[in-house]
Amino acid sequence: MLWLTFLPALLLLISLINFLTIRTPHANSQIDEMVSIIVPLRNEAENVAELARCLLAQTGLTNFELIFLDDNSEDRSFELLTAAATGYSNVRILHGAPLPPGWVGKVWALHQLFEASSGQIIVSIDADVRITEDAVSKSITLMKAKALDFLSPYPRQIALTLGERLIQPLLQWSWMSTLPLRVAEHASFASMAVANGQFFLVRKTALITSGGYESVKAAVLDDVFLARALLRTGSHGVVVNGAQIATCRMYSSWSQIEAGYGKSLRHAFGSLIGSLFAICFLFLTGIAPLITLLTGGGWLAFALITGTRIFSALRARTRIIDSLFHPISSTLLIYLIIYSYLMRGEITWKGRAI
Repeated sequence: MLWLTFLPALLLLISLINFLTIRTPHANSQIDEMVSIIVPLRNEAENVAELARCLLAQTGLTNFELIFLDDNSEDRSFELLTAAATGYSNVRILHGAPLPPGWVGKVWALHQLFEASSGQIIVSIDADVRITEDAVSKSITLMKAKALDFLSPYPRQIALTLGERLIQPLLQWSWMSTLPLRVAEHASFASMAVANGQFFLVRKTALITSGGYESVKAAVLDDVFLARALLRTGSHGVVVNGAQIATCRMYSSWSQIEAGYGKSLRHAFGSLIGSLFAICFLFLTGIAPLITLLTGGGWLAFALITGTRIFSALRARTRIIDSLFHPISSTLLIYLIIYSYLMRGEITWKGRAI
């Protein structure tokens, strides 16, 4: 069945091109612009101390401020954050205002942080992200060198449990194998937007022009929707390989994976039709190649799609062996898409209904 090999072959070609050309923040220069690093927090007591440590250790920034917002945490986040930030004059800790109707919690927190910031460059970081001491300066150096308005350094996704290892690598694979990054870098098509809000840099002027966080106030996938808004208003930016400067462990159990993907996947593809298209894509690129292999139809399609996963794993610095389980990963992601629709309105995240 040679027709089944066309799509995997195309994805392998895109993966190879991206593997060879994806940008990586590596050069470092002194950053003289005012930089605002903003961090929304809600029930992050286990992350606060280490997070503050790595952010306060940033080098290469002549002038930067670090602003945390405690979004009505129900644990010891504020107390621990206050202790970690004591003695630093460039750190501010805000108490989040009550969540207004029509806003998603994280976006409301980011909006308040942005309103309180004074930097020319805004760097937003999630509480579960850890960055090297030169991560921000290297990322800004790359953004300036390529004349970009925003940049999304994609952290290395830490995956320890079986569920994490089967699902998390698909995040980077999804854009490494489908989006020509060098084309997207200077394109103005919202459909080519890829971003990860775990670590995101944007010029203040570009963010204001796009409508700011208010333009995506109801978006569960605020990062992708913000990137789309930026592209629509004439800004340019791209996702880059941040595996060497940032790490993140999003989830630590299957129940967290279900809740995390359950709240977002129904929004990821634009509509029910888009979700059905995504399911078909996952079947054709993940399950069908295994079926052809097991039924004697040939090994080429399976080898090609495994190759795409290997290229992605090499750049993401994840386990190459997990590439062989791509059919299982695809099946689980199809389940999570369906689960996201079935559980609509019943999923909670950080103590709030989504």
